[in-house]
Amino acid sequence: MHSPRLKAASQVCLHSCCPTPLYNMTEPRKTVSKSGSTSSVCRRDFAQSTAASIFPNTRFTNHESLPSLRVSLVEFNRAYPQFSETHQVDDIRAQEYYHLSQSNHACLDYIGIGLFSFEQLQKQKEQQASTSSCSSPALFPSPSRSLNFPFFGISYKTGNLKVQLLHGGQESELESAMKRRIMGFLNISESDYSMVFTANRTSAFKLVADSYPFKTSRKLLTVYDYQSEAVESMVHSSEKRGAHSMSAEFSWPRLRINSSKLRNMVVSKKKKKKKRGLFVFPLHSRVTGSRYPYLWMKIAQENGWHVLIDACALGPKDMDCFGLSLLRPDFLICSFYKVFGENPSGFGCLFVKKSVISILEDSISTGIVNIVPAKELLQVAEDSSGTDLELEQKAKFSLEEAGLSSSSSFSGPLSNQTRQYPKLEQGESSEFQNVEITARLEGPESSEKGKSEVHIEHAKRSRNEDLEFECRGLDHVDSLGLIMTTNRSRYLINWLVSSLMKLEHPNAEGVRLVKIYGPKIKFDRGPALAFNIFDWKGEKVEPVLVQKLADRSSISLSYGFLHHIYFSDKYAEEKGRVLEKTERASNRMAANNLKGKCDQGITVITAALGFLANFEDTYRLWAFVAQFLDADFVEKERWRYTALNQKTVEV
Repeated sequence: MHSPRLKAASQVCLHSCCPTPLYNMTEPRKTVSKSGSTSSVCRRDFAQSTAASIFPNTRFTNHESLPSLRVSLVEFNRAYPQFSETHQVDDIRAQEYYHLSQSNHACLDYIGIGLFSFEQLQKQKEQQASTSSCSSPALFPSPSRSLNFPFFGISYKTGNLKVQLLHGGQESELESAMKRRIMGFLNISESDYSMVFTANRTSAFKLVADSYPFKTSRKLLTVYDYQSEAVESMVHSSEKRGAHSMSAEFSWPRLRINSSKLRNMVVSKKKKKKKRGLFVFPLHSRVTGSRYPYLWMKIAQENGWHVLIDACALGPKDMDCFGLSLLRPDFLICSFYKVFGENPSGFGCLFVKKSVISILEDSISTGIVNIVPAKELLQVAEDSSGTDLELEQKAKFSLEEAGLSSSSSFSGPLSNQTRQYPKLEQGESSEFQNVEITARLEGPESSEKGKSEVHIEHAKRSRNEDLEFECRGLDHVDSLGLIMTTNRSRYLINWLVSSLMKLEHPNAEGVRLVKIYGPKIKFDRGPALAFNIFDWKGEKVEPVLVQKLADRSSISLSYGFLHHIYFSDKYAEEKGRVLEKTERASNRMAANNLKGKCDQGITVITAALGFLANFEDTYRLWAFVAQFLDADFVEKERWRYTALNQKTVEV
């Protein structure tokens, strides 16, 4: 039986000409229905209309010739008149996330789902300031100290995933309430799936790799067009346990799944169905924005594979049209952060179908966490004399009082070291620093992009009563709905793609400034973009340099590494020019003792549009990239940076 939310989403999608949950589930060579034909026409018309409406017959060869923000917005609204129907998002941004406008910062490096709003964070500050002014300083710390632990922290514990899923553990009221809220938000039934909190996305992947029965189901097949720390960690752990790992390939130049090769790996050559292994499938690429047909999940299940769905890159309401009740994956992973544009720390969630738990093997590993209320963290911090030893003892005692594991550590803010790494996976770079069982409180919030806001507080009642809390970030997304958030991101990302392709070097016979990887103007592309910038000589500007220059312009970007790229004979000559070795890209993996592979690929700049992104964010990125049309732009910035540093006195 279909869930009411899925049915409603499907009907609305059809009327709004957006992808339906099962549109890609139809078998090949079957007659296309009238609604499917209409949907295809709609997609084609959208791409043609966008190409014809965004700066038609125009190329920009000088960044000073770009139209102003106001003029561009008028043209944007003319191309996408339905964009005005998403004004609710702008209202929420102005009322609840006003720090984005105050700081004039474009956050294009967030992946995941935000729990809380910035306005909640401000309210918490005010409440803490008011409380501390009339209470004992030992029990109510100063606002500056308490802000080190916004709303909640996570406590690591060593445990057995299978036992945890079967029997659970002692949960605080906060954990129980948070679990119910998240499962309700994702439309996941507690009767069908069990859930554990994990430190982040990588921890969730590794937990599955450490527990999956690779002795009997030996294969691991992943479908990722980019290098992922989480996937590399899973592959490394699985191969140590005897798994045979394989990966899908992506055909140049559009980077679509090489269907014939993937089908050969998925489909069993023997008629007798047998246990194949674990099929790890992201619903779309968090780097290129490519969306993948759900048909692959169905084919994998029919051929004896267990299916793990990576939902970390989904839009905030995409689960409403995923069709979970029909596809029923064996594992599902997603991630949440605290506050968009203020605090990227958070946690991951691993869902396991209850009928599959019995096949898992007993394995003791780290990665499972408890959600610890901020109240406990603050009291532990203030009751200590400041030494690590005393703080550790008090932390353990406090956790024991709360019924949590005493052999745990608190996860703190992301380290400043994460600035030198790609920020594709929120919280990923901190995992290998924090996964040690240290039980020490970490220091102040770093400058990592992203802010957190949560309104979670203990009701002043007995321990057995319900915890009062509000995840306003999730509430906002629920109020907006699937269609509004999807349409808004569709208009913005396609305008950005179209505008970037209009930038060309002067006197270079149509040499484009920007190369886009993956889908370009497309109705159902995801809100992520992978691109590179090339100078007038055709040489690539290093993505790390572009990221640093963007940061100086208050634009947060990431960079990633595309790999598993297949070149047919038609494009064989391009292979040597396009691919680069992964030596630089694999440095981060080697530093974390992950298995390095002699892979080849492409380092790219990435931008991701969250549901709060507005037209000004996309325009600012376009205008920033256009500055590279000036052949001396990089050199000017280098001299400017040097001059500023010479005036800076370092202590």
